[in-house]
Amino acid sequence: MKTTNTILLGILIVITLACGYSSKNTTAGTSMPAIANLSPRSTNAGDPAFMLTVNGSNFASNAVVNWNSAAQATTFVNGAQVTIAVPAAAVSNAGTIKISVTNPAVSGSGMYGGSPAQTSSTVNFVIN
Repeated sequence: MKTTNTILLGILIVITLACGYSSKNTTAGTSMPAIANLSPRSTNAGDPAFMLTVNGSNFASNAVVNWNSAAQATTFVNGAQVTIAVPAAAVSNAGTIKISVTNPAVSGSGMYGGSPAQTSSTVNFVIN
């Protein structure tokens, strides 16, 4: 009887672990990106097209820069720098543009699961 109970207990433990009862790392994949500064930090209304460089940390290779919440075609330089081409039409009028960076969601399964998209705090880009 003792041997049977031990075997049943062992089977129960194996089934429980196989069903994912262990803790999961839900932060595997992306980290929260952070913007340190923009270059240039501002421009004048009516200026020509330019490259906006976003410096910071934790930028994923597929990160996107958001211009007033709209995702832009982004060039990944490294984990601390991304760039976008800003057309002249985007700076034709004075105002303040909210810039953020989003690391897209990462899908995953098993013990490490995926992670949701992570978006940095916004930084103001000023058009004088």
